[in-house]
Amino acid sequence: MDIKSVADVILFTSACMTIKDALIKAVSEKIDLRGADLRGADLRGAYLRGAYLSGADLRGADLRGAYLSGADLSGADLRGAYLSGAYLRGAYLSSANLSRANLSGADLSRADLSGAYLRGAYLRGADLSGAKNSEKALASIQFIPETGTFEGWKICLNGVIVRLQIPADAKRSHGADRKCRCSHAIVLDVIGAQEGQSSRGGVTYRKGETVIADSWDEDRWNVCSHGIHFFLTKIEAENYEL
Repeated sequence: MDIKSVADVILFTSACMTIKDALIKAVSEKIDLRGADLRGADLRGAYLRGAYLSGADLRGADLRGAYLSGADLSGADLRGAYLSGAYLRGAYLSSANLSRANLSGADLSRADLSGAYLRGAYLRGADLSGAKNSEKALASIQFIPETGTFEGWKICLNGVIVRLQIPADAKRSHGADRKCRCSHAIVLDVIGAQEGQSSRGGVTYRKGETVIADSWDEDRWNVCSHGIHFFLTKIEAENYEL
């Protein structure tokens, strides 16, 4: 089994029958695997401690439960990769592209996230304690105002659109995608009917009234949890499928 680079250069050759076993063997022998082409590879539970995979192409790779402590994944392309439950403690993820990656429950403690791109990543339950530049990485996906009043748009049943004002004292959050939540909001307008009905929870939206969520979930990554759901633009609300 050969491990090749994205430029189709052989980086490592072994008698292993699977790419996973070949990679584990290469890592155990401290082979430089920078730029490795591992797109879509099944690497579930692989022991890859200290792996040198800088610039590797791991798009769509399945790394669930993989052990990557101290691994160098700087500049790696991990778009859409499955990393739920992966052990990335102390890993180097500087400038890595983690767009749409599933990092739920992953251990990213003390990892280096300098310049990492996290747009669309799912981070519910991930441990980011002590991660280097994690605040900067997360700030890069912050798109709703953290303070003050702003407006949002909500889709209700039968295509009814509601324009909301999120007050300054309302709690607000979003994950890595465009769907947002708030603890309460004022209905500025209802388009398409006299009132709007939410698809969940039976909340009625009438112009001029304040709607309050039944409860509030502080976990920003639990996007579909308790709260008033909305988008920042009307077109996003219109295009969202309930």
